[in-house]
This record gives sequence, structure tokens and C-alpha cells, in this order.
Amino acid sequence: MNTERVSLGMPAAAPGAPGTVGGPADGAAPRPGAASRPGAPGSGLVDQFGRVATDMRLSLTDKCNLRCSYCMPAEGLAWLAKAKLLTAAEIVRLVGLGVDRLGVRELRLTGGEPLVRADLVEIIAALRRNHPSLPISLTTNGVGLAGKAQALADAGLSRLNVSMDTLHHDAFLQLTRRPFLDQVLAGIEAADAAGLRPIKVNAVLLRGVNEGHAAELLGWCLERGYELRFIEQMPLDADHGWTRDGMITAAEIRELLAASFELVPDPRARDGAPAERFEVRRHGSPTLLGTVGIIASVTEPFCADCRRTRITAEGKVMSCLFSRTEVDLLALLRAGSSPADDDAVAERWQDAMWAKPRAHGMGHPGLGDADFVQPDRSMSAIGG
Repeated sequence: MNTERVSLGMPAAAPGAPGTVGGPADGAAPRPGAASRPGAPGSGLVDQFGRVATDMRLSLTDKCNLRCSYCMPAEGLAWLAKAKLLTAAEIVRLVGLGVDRLGVRELRLTGGEPLVRADLVEIIAALRRNHPSLPISLTTNGVGLAGKAQALADAGLSRLNVSMDTLHHDAFLQLTRRPFLDQVLAGIEAADAAGLRPIKVNAVLLRGVNEGHAAELLGWCLERGYELRFIEQMPLDADHGWTRDGMITAAEIRELLAASFELVPDPRARDGAPAERFEVRRHGSPTLLGTVGIIASVTEPFCADCRRTRITAEGKVMSCLFSRTEVDLLALLRAGSSPADDDAVAERWQDAMWAKPRAHGMGHPGLGDADFVQPDRSMSAIGG
């Protein structure tokens, strides 16, 4: 692809150009909260509860080469047409708006599986040229990573999150419906050799499948200097088969690990991170082995300090991972005969975040499960 064009981004229309105003005419959602939202485009991604989003999660594709049971149906999903996805130039432009005008301080590229996108290395290289000091991370399932890790590092990727729920081939096959564990392990090793550190390993425990592997997986990560993070299974599966009784809670995860390790809360400030970190030692030993994180979105939610803004692969802002409301930026980027000006795009993005709900409704005082409705999209279609 022409990386020079990517680095420059798309040309901007003059203020007030045709098609730059959001509304039903261009397929965009109404601008929520615009009348009461304070500030200009440079004032950041603030919501009405005083939270400021500085962590940008941007999905590059909805496609994935695994079929994880907690995310996708066995037969897969209908993928978005390529024309509906953000182009490389549009991705670079949106990240530029986020960083230069809206206070974004960290970027994570997600999917689907971002490694299946053919122009991934070029996108990262363009982002790095434009933002030399921006932390850029990638969330991947690790399939195909072995052949791309060095190129990603050379392009300017900072670090990786690799999803891997077990070290057992049979359980991996049951969870992902694909026999690719060896490829994932090779990918993690290649990423480590390429210097993409710290490597974080994300794991979801499913009852009756891999909960007995928790301590083993933690030991494996600690031995290699990887940061393991257990994630509560969330109601973001395409089959809508999630149940609260069926999920393994953060409290249960701590109990599973306590049989082999002593966990002590990490004294470092959480600082808006989704994972609660614990220092890990063997029982009776003062030697610090490392840390482990637990992301308890369901039972111990952290909505009050959420600092994330999400954009889907087709350019829609989701103010919350569990949001059922999406605000379209892509229609504005492509509106009329020329793209909208940066002020208009930034303003719509700000409006979307201003309308962010106080909480998602699960596990919050005063908000019971009756207040929560599962999104229609699965995790692969949203982007983590």
C-alpha cells in the first residue's frame, strides 16, 4: 500500500462543507448531550460524570480465525464487507484526532483478530511516524504472530496482549474450536524475542473446561516474565448463552490461585487500569515472583474510574464495552464529496463520550441485573 498517503491521512473539508453535520440524513445517530456538553474540541473526551477517556481502543477488523465459545458461534459470523471498514488513512486520521486534540494517551489496536488485516504493519508504522512517543499495543490471539512479531516490533509496536486460556491442547481445542495452541505458543516466544515487552497473557476460565488450569498457567507466565490477567467471562458471546451462575467469578479465581500461591494486593496505584493486580509469592517465601491481574467487569466493576473510548472496525464510537448505543464517525469521515473537517469529527466523538452511562448495570449498588441488557454485538465485533 502507499504508506506515504497513510501517514498524511485523508484531506479535510473546509468547515461547513456539505455533509459534515451529523443526523438522520447521513445515517448518523443524533448528537447526544451536545446542548449541555461543555468545552471545545481541545477539551478532551469528558463524560457527564467527570470521567476523562485517555485510553483509545480501536478495532481493525471483525474477522477472527478462532471460534472461541465465549465469543463466537461455531459456524462463525457474517463478516463486514471491506468497504465498510475503516481504511488505513481513516485509522491514522482518527488516532491523530484522538492524540493531538482529544487527550488520548494510549492506543490499543484490537479485533476480531488484527493479525488477519494485511496492512497491519503499515498502519502501525504510520501511527509511529506520526506519534513517536505514543504507547501502541495490540491484542491478538497469537495465531500467525510467529511470522509477524519482528515486523510489528520494527514498525513501532510497543507491546502485546495475547489471549491464551490454557496450556492443554484438548482444552484449547474445546475453547477455541481450532487446534492452534502450538502456533500461539510459538507466537508468544517470537514476540518475546522481538522485544515486544511486557507481554500480557489474557485468559478466560470456563467452568468444567479450564478452571483447573489457572495455577499452572500462572506459574508458566511467572517463569517467563509474562503478565497474566484473568478476565471474568462477560455477556458478550454471540450465542447469548452467558449466565451469571455459569461464570467463574474473580473471588473464585483468587481461591483457585491461593492453593498454589500467596496473593497480596499490589501497592502500586491502579490508576484506571481494568485489572486489579496482586503480587505473587509461593506460600512461606518472601521472594516476589511477579504479579497477576484479575479483570472483574461483572462482579467487581470499575466503571467509576473507566478511562476508555472504543471505536469499532466500521468507525462507530462505543462509550462503554456493553453499550447498546453507537455513534457513527465513518459516515461523517466520508460524508458528501469530501470528508468532514476535523472539528466536526472531534465534536461528534466528544458528544458520544459525554453520553457515556454511569455504569453498565451489573454488580453496581442500586443497579441490579434487571438494568443490564446484553449488547447485540459479540466481543469480536466490538473490539476489546
